[in-house]
Amino acid sequence: MSPLSEPAVDINFYEDPSHSLGYLSRIAFRHFSRALEKRTLPRGVSSGQWRFLRVLWNEDGLTQRELSRRVGMREPTTVTALKSLERSGFVRRAPSEQDRRKVHVFLTPKAHALKSELMPLVAEVNTLATRGMAPAEIENLRRLLAQLAANLAEEAAGVRHRADDASA
Repeated sequence: MSPLSEPAVDINFYEDPSHSLGYLSRIAFRHFSRALEKRTLPRGVSSGQWRFLRVLWNEDGLTQRELSRRVGMREPTTVTALKSLERSGFVRRAPSEQDRRKVHVFLTPKAHALKSELMPLVAEVNTLATRGMAPAEIENLRRLLAQLAANLAEEAAGVRHRADDASA
């Protein structure tokens, strides 16, 4: 039986927002963002800038388009964020040497130096959020959230599950 043809859940169950995984995820995300920004803003980094710095720390020099995709934002939003990052002295943009239509984004030394200052704050917020959970529960939560995200990403990309293919 494919995941999409499983017995339907009583839709009345979802009238209570606390039963919705989407609602709970959104609320958790907002709390994570606020807790982290509370710690990063004194260092001059907003939550909007944080997302881009985090990706660039792992792979500096991405094109604007690739950076937008990795952060999960639309390109116009990325352009606005990059202007803010440039004004803050965290990034510089440079045209590609191979394809002048592409623009690469590079961290400045100032942004590189922030990594060692900000990453402990991420650990602090994660520790706060998982207070009272056993290490196995935390790992299970990570695995389940990754699976949830992968399922929804597949659906957004129009990927069909093998069981769906067999019934089509």
